[in-house]
Amino acid sequence: MFYSSVSIMAIILSFIINREALKRVKAQSGQSEADIREAVCYRYFLITVNCYYVVDIAWGLLYDHHDVPALYPIIYSDTVFYFILMFLTTLTWVHYLVAYLNKRHHRYKALLYAVWLMFATGIISLMVNRFYPFIFSFNQNHEYVPEHGRYIAFILQIILYMLSSSYVLYLAHTTTGPERIRYRAVGIASLAMEVFQILQILNPVFPFYAMGLIIGTCVIHSFVEEGERQEKEIYDNIARGLAEDYEAIYYIDIETGEYREFSTSQEYDSMKVPMKGKDFYVETRENAARYAHPDDVEFAKSLYYKDTMIKNLENRKSYSYKYRIMVGSRSRYFRFTVMRAGDERHFVLYEKDIDDEITAESMRLKDQKKHITFGQIAESLASNYNVIYYVDVYDASYISYESDHTYGRLEIRNSGDDFFGETEKNISGMVHRNDRERVSEFLNRDRMISNMGNRKRSSIDYRVMVSGRSQYYRMTVRKSSDETHFIIGVENIDAEIRKEKQTLKALNTEKELARRDELTGTKNKTAYMELEQSVQANIDNGMDYLTFAIIVCDANNLKQINDNVGHVAGDEYIKASAALLCEIFVHSPVFRVGGDEFVVFLRGSDFAIRDELMDKLRNQVRENQRTDKGPILAAGMADYMPETDSIVSEIFDRADREMYNDKQRLKDNL
Repeated sequence: MFYSSVSIMAIILSFIINREALKRVKAQSGQSEADIREAVCYRYFLITVNCYYVVDIAWGLLYDHHDVPALYPIIYSDTVFYFILMFLTTLTWVHYLVAYLNKRHHRYKALLYAVWLMFATGIISLMVNRFYPFIFSFNQNHEYVPEHGRYIAFILQIILYMLSSSYVLYLAHTTTGPERIRYRAVGIASLAMEVFQILQILNPVFPFYAMGLIIGTCVIHSFVEEGERQEKEIYDNIARGLAEDYEAIYYIDIETGEYREFSTSQEYDSMKVPMKGKDFYVETRENAARYAHPDDVEFAKSLYYKDTMIKNLENRKSYSYKYRIMVGSRSRYFRFTVMRAGDERHFVLYEKDIDDEITAESMRLKDQKKHITFGQIAESLASNYNVIYYVDVYDASYISYESDHTYGRLEIRNSGDDFFGETEKNISGMVHRNDRERVSEFLNRDRMISNMGNRKRSSIDYRVMVSGRSQYYRMTVRKSSDETHFIIGVENIDAEIRKEKQTLKALNTEKELARRDELTGTKNKTAYMELEQSVQANIDNGMDYLTFAIIVCDANNLKQINDNVGHVAGDEYIKASAALLCEIFVHSPVFRVGGDEFVVFLRGSDFAIRDELMDKLRNQVRENQRTDKGPILAAGMADYMPETDSIVSEIFDRADREMYNDKQRLKDNL
């Protein structure tokens, strides 16, 4: 009974600590195949271990009555199962170990071949043992007798345990952080089973191996499974903190199109967009036709093809676009950002209502808590930051994470006991002297707690000295969903800030902006009126003005395009018309003076070859008309004649009449 009591306690303890791992494994959203394979292999190992306990308990209870002849066949069969399950525990353990190592990109499949060879040898030996006992036997009194062949089977198992424990402990020596602890735990668990197997050889009637198995499973539960679970909770909190900035996030299988949608906005939920589906590409194009603004439908639908999304991500970490969505009876602008998940097999698409930024209107965002898995979504969103700090609000301890930009994984970089104290020491050595006081105030713990009381997030832009040169950074603070931690993201925005400065410098003055057509980039009607007044003043003052000509152009079919296809297509048509004029009249200013009207002020070298340039324009228009590709422009030209012309508007009118004649010729297809 003493023999059985050890395995009885072992199986009870196993069911208590491993109840979750023993449940049927289901794939969860965001869980990789390697994670699932590891969980399945560990579950098989636990099932085998518990079966071993059952057989070991039965053997102890039956062997107490081995002197009963009728029990001998049962005791013999139970002993055979004892050895089979002992071999199986080694087989399933090595399978779990290889799955665990493969998940972390270590390849050690030689272990699988070795363990299958051991298992096959053990099974064959048990079959032979029935006719030629060399593993175990029973004497005339039905007492168990270990034979010499038994040592061979045990030694093979011990060698496998020794190889696996040595290799994993070596990996632990080469890694750092939580990964080292887990490798050590796996190695120690394997070592414990090895040591207790040796003790089982020395004393075959004491349940040493059962003790080794329960010690090993306890170590794995305490240091591997619990450690990964706690780390996953931290990732989930980071994901929830980042996801609150978005209306919805889509997690999409690139090949199959199967997807899940996570929404934190009740207003967005009211649109009844499916939470999950089988074909993201088809269903999203249908939703675009149903919910996008009529003028934006074709543009939106063109974005949701697998090949288009893959092409847009070539050599890029992410890309974004925006269009209007009808929410209820109102249209609102949304920005959509697409990136690859860390496993390279999924897209992560997140959308944000940016109507406030575009229209300067305020709106409230209401959070809706949902119990979802955010593993790879957290890593994808976090890749926007150079480093993320996960700081305890109460004791200031922290863990810092950085994103592996090659694979998109979130990895631990550092940890400490006093984030605010350590940061204060680093400010003087890293931050630009003119920004130190602001950064120090921003990172004051009490001030941060006060600032985040009623706010979703807070941020500060500052400069960091890198190799003697200042670079711009942005620090953004959010609270975790349980409000026990600050999530502090630091990103390098140097390129963004410097680009904005260059853009402002290029624009130069508000006056220049007021004279440029926003849609086409050409000069606008205001600029043309100023030019006309300047030329007229010179003519009125009797100044000899340089020869020039005026070309008036009108884009055909614009109203038909707007009515049938939408204003977005109409705008593209206008831009193509402007581009054609600028391409032909390279040395002369082009003005957009109306919705579809353009004026070219021909001068200099363009004036000298004006007839040739007009022929080039008309030939291109006829080609566009023939192929039904490109803009159709009616055009008329009038020269300035100093002897007879005294008013610039009269020159414009002559060109305008010639343009209408050309429009009729195009209509008649002459």
